[in-house]
Amino acid sequence: MFSWILFSEKNAHAAADTVRAAADTVAHAAAAHGEHGGEENLFTQLLHHTRDASTIEVPWGHIELPAFHLFGFDLSITKHVVFLWLAASILIVVLSLVARKNLKNRVPKGFGNLVEVFVVFVRDEIVVPNMGKAGLKYLPYLLTNFFFILVMNLLGLIPWGASATGNVNVTAGLAVIAFLMIQISAIRAQGIGHYLAHLTGGVHWSLWPIMIPIEVLGLFTKPFALCIRLFANMTGGHIVILALIGLIFVFKSLAVAPVSVAFALGIYMLELFVAFLQAYIFTMLTSLFMGLGMQTESHGHEH
Repeated sequence: MFSWILFSEKNAHAAADTVRAAADTVAHAAAAHGEHGGEENLFTQLLHHTRDASTIEVPWGHIELPAFHLFGFDLSITKHVVFLWLAASILIVVLSLVARKNLKNRVPKGFGNLVEVFVVFVRDEIVVPNMGKAGLKYLPYLLTNFFFILVMNLLGLIPWGASATGNVNVTAGLAVIAFLMIQISAIRAQGIGHYLAHLTGGVHWSLWPIMIPIEVLGLFTKPFALCIRLFANMTGGHIVILALIGLIFVFKSLAVAPVSVAFALGIYMLELFVAFLQAYIFTMLTSLFMGLGMQTESHGHEH
């Protein structure tokens, strides 16, 4: 896992260096023609999808977001916070209307039928295989996870949008909630006694000082992997697209433009697939980790 993270980080840095080179080229060209931008670096302007900011870009300019501090903590509203709220609002409004319509129609139609397809898929292909029938009581949480991450991913693909999942703070928040749900489901299924006993790894008490820290560390590596995987995948796609467009300025030739745009369009379509894929992977791994904790006791009795 750590080798994959290092490999992704190395590729991200290489792509970022390409975009920086393109940004520097454009900046020098603008300076040569007497065009001076603001104090903000051009590179940060190109990466407006992946970085957080105190403003939101709109077709007619930008909107300044209010700053707020409390007891020395910066609680200012940022662009990613706005799109986080927007994703939540879309889910509340749209899914409430769909649920109300599906209650009236025994056979869902239109958009309600599409939502029903995703609900049945998460239930039958993710929750039941990984958690068994007992996992159905956690289906609302896992469905919320799936749709919330999916909407946040898709909002980053629209013009002037932003991917809140490209912010490690957002993915860390999702991972913390997943960590709590993993532990709660395991404690409810096993009882607190069996839950604490599994931290010893079933070895002799003399090895507990070694085994317990390893088991506790293992509890935190699962949500850490969820956090970094979602953040890296949603950030990397935008950087690759910008790197491909930046090749036009690196080579300083319009002849490169058709190839760069064609590849960038291909990566954009891949990003659309990744938006669904990452929502599925995060939900699937969360249910898998929850299922492992819930089934530990029954597996132990069978053994």
